Amino acid sequence: MPKLRVGVLMGGKSIEREVSFNSGRTVCDHLDTSRYDIVPLYQTKLGDLYLLPWHFLHRGKTSDFEHRLVREATLLSWDDLKSLIDFMYIAVHGRYAEDGTLQGFLEVLRIPYLGSKVFSSALGMDKIIQKEFLASAGINVAQGIAVYPDQIKNFAAHKSAILNQLEEKKIPFPCIVKPHKEGSSLGISVVHNAHDLEQALLAACYAHPAKPQRVLVEECIKGMEFSCIILTDYATGELMPLPPTEIVPEADSHFYDYEQKYMPGRASKFTPARTSDAMIKHMQEECMQAMRVLGITNIGRIDGFLTADGRVIIVDPNTLSGMGPASFLFREAAEINMSHTHVINHLIETELQHYGMLDAILEQEKKDTTIMNIQKTRIAVLMGGASNEREISLESGRNVSYKLSPHKYEIIPVFVTDSMELYKLNQSQLVRNATKEIAASLQPAQKIEWSSLPHLVDFVFIALHGGEGENGSVQGTLEMLGMPYNGSSVLASALCMDKFKTNEFLKAHGFDVPESILVAAHDWQLNPTATITQIMSTLPLPLIVKPHDDGCSVMVQKIKNESDLAAALETLFASGKQHALVEECIIGMELTVGVIGNDIPQALPPSQAVCSSEILSIEEKFLPGAGENQTPAPLPAQTLLLVQRTIEDVYKTLGCKGYSRIDCFYQTETQSKTGKERVVIIENNTLPGLTPATCIFHQAAELGIKPMDFIDTIVQLGFEEHAKGIPLGANPIEEQKAI
Repeated sequence: MPKLRVGVLMGGKSIEREVSFNSGRTVCDHLDTSRYDIVPLYQTKLGDLYLLPWHFLHRGKTSDFEHRLVREATLLSWDDLKSLIDFMYIAVHGRYAEDGTLQGFLEVLRIPYLGSKVFSSALGMDKIIQKEFLASAGINVAQGIAVYPDQIKNFAAHKSAILNQLEEKKIPFPCIVKPHKEGSSLGISVVHNAHDLEQALLAACYAHPAKPQRVLVEECIKGMEFSCIILTDYATGELMPLPPTEIVPEADSHFYDYEQKYMPGRASKFTPARTSDAMIKHMQEECMQAMRVLGITNIGRIDGFLTADGRVIIVDPNTLSGMGPASFLFREAAEINMSHTHVINHLIETELQHYGMLDAILEQEKKDTTIMNIQKTRIAVLMGGASNEREISLESGRNVSYKLSPHKYEIIPVFVTDSMELYKLNQSQLVRNATKEIAASLQPAQKIEWSSLPHLVDFVFIALHGGEGENGSVQGTLEMLGMPYNGSSVLASALCMDKFKTNEFLKAHGFDVPESILVAAHDWQLNPTATITQIMSTLPLPLIVKPHDDGCSVMVQKIKNESDLAAALETLFASGKQHALVEECIIGMELTVGVIGNDIPQALPPSQAVCSSEILSIEEKFLPGAGENQTPAPLPAQTLLLVQRTIEDVYKTLGCKGYSRIDCFYQTETQSKTGKERVVIIENNTLPGLTPATCIFHQAAELGIKPMDFIDTIVQLGFEEHAKGIPLGANPIEEQKAI
């Protein structure tokens, strides 16, 4: 029996397209390929529908590839879907996706799809009307008023009437202002006085610039904010509430905004919520009742507040949930030991049962199943750690754990605390949002010793970044224990962690690097004026100031004058750093280049890092939709080859192994102070980020290498280098080169 063809639709016409792309990627990563054939589908903001090439799937931002779709993707009509897919997994969010529009079209095409049907989808997207349905059913909702676009455009004429409405409803300042048809906290603000109301109304009304909309002004509710996922038991049809998550916004913010939702380590979340079992049951019952009233089926995400007097107030029912790797859906499902793949399978099975398609699939699987007794390689994935990059490490480690083939490996996620102690993680902990949440949940029975690793696993995958994880310390530990591991050896790791020593070493070998000075905290504290004078007499403005031993854009600043320089050094040394690296500012195209291999490395297609300001921020690196990488970089083929050959030479000179990511600038003849085109090396990352949308995956995908195969290759190279010759099968990179 052929596999069920599952179309995964992502992107879309709404302002939530970046969140949707993140969701779609996650679904494609975790769909059970033994049961389903995955058909990635992408809709542009203009509505064009494409069969998405796999090498675009792991980009960080839709603008990274949208301009290439016409040349490299297959344009589809909606009617083409009838012969292309058997089921539609909806991973789009917001307008034209959750509002009944898409559902209506799929009904016409007779294509089964995930989630609520036309009416409940349309109702669930309209926050004004849905509140009326909920209130009429006796469900507590936030008090509020609706303000119309014409009132907002002519605010001065309607201001008094709006304020009178708020007074009549007993809604004081501060209050919540939000669009009535958007999600992901887009367009939402907290207004503290009447003076700021107009701007907030305008921002909400035009959150989707082409679609002015009504705006809700609601009371600020005091209490525990929560989100609760409800699934359906397809065998019985009964609703299955998962343990609700308590949300604690950051102290300096007024609500749970976009960045706190999607940036690694932001805000605090507690699953289950920190309240009594009786209150959790009360929250779940109210959420299930809201689902029933609105007719939401299969899955719902209900957001609300639990007040001090025990009332549950529903503020935002959703017919679909975001499906990023650490989303509420997967976090809460992990509490009942459901993996990402298990959850996605369950959602599809629930829908197939509804359409009468499930029994035939399950019956055929019973016939086709064969028992295989394969000895799996045991791998510990280290994540967390003590550095400033611990949150990114958690994202990398979680992603590696999910992308190591479960058919080939037995994966043991291991959390490294800030005191460098090891703890085995369960499914619930692995999906937590932040390292501090994981640390608080650890139990003594989970602790393991470093010296026990050789007895527990066959290989250690280091997903740590910065600090002891990347500076040779963990590498030395594993060498002492005789454990194979990924990445470079002790010396190369220690050298590359020190940006100043690396630059001096490369300069001695004839490579171009920025001119730089290493400033000691002791010298700065002894005589700041003399330090500034020395720097200014040696290097021209503008300058770059950064730690010499940190990554992920931590404390990197561009300096344009002496006062900026003094402030940057003071900030850096106040953080506890003992040295600051001050460099000349290089003008040119900023590139980042992945490399893979041991003795014969291969540089991947370079990416241009496009930043919105003068320094690439950590948000642009890791927040969905915030950054942009053009892969390959928009340079002539001969120039790209020059960059790649230079990077390969740097990699070999530094003695790197396994894989790496090297950042550099390409300068034309006119930009270069030598009068010749050149590649200026900025830094080498021996354990680059392996988060879901990291650019090293984009680059490998340009060669046809999927993330799971790329990570598998890293493991193979680790075995080859550190355990000499243990075969693990074919190398996808080498196979591709042969092609």
